[in-house]
Amino acid sequence: QVQLVESGGGLVQPGGSLRLHCAASGSIFSTNAMGWYRQAPGKQRELVAALTSGGTTNYADAVKGRFTISRDNAKNAVYLQMNSLKPEDTAVYYCNADLVSSSSWSRTVYWGQGTQVTVSS
Repeated sequence: QVQLVESGGGLVQPGGSLRLHCAASGSIFSTNAMGWYRQAPGKQRELVAALTSGGTTNYADAVKGRFTISRDNAKNAVYLQMNSLKPEDTAVYYCNADLVSSSSWSRTVYWGQGTQVTVSS
């Protein structure tokens, strides 16, 4: 089994910063892309940022220049540094990982349980 666990969410004032952390654990053979999505109330889940194992990044236009994604391949971990936060960044943030499990030998996308980020004064 594979689990993704996020941490680092919370309440922050506009203009503030937060750092999200996600760690994948379990029967992992290899990890391809890892990324972050978010879902605000009444809206669809959307991509925030993604990072391939080769280092290619992809950011949503709304967060370019403010958010930075990084990963530690040895730890199967991905991070999201969020600066200059705005009220419209308020959402539940989900981590995902495209990986091959060593128990099923299949390539699957796994999701974390989500962490709440609230930007408000």
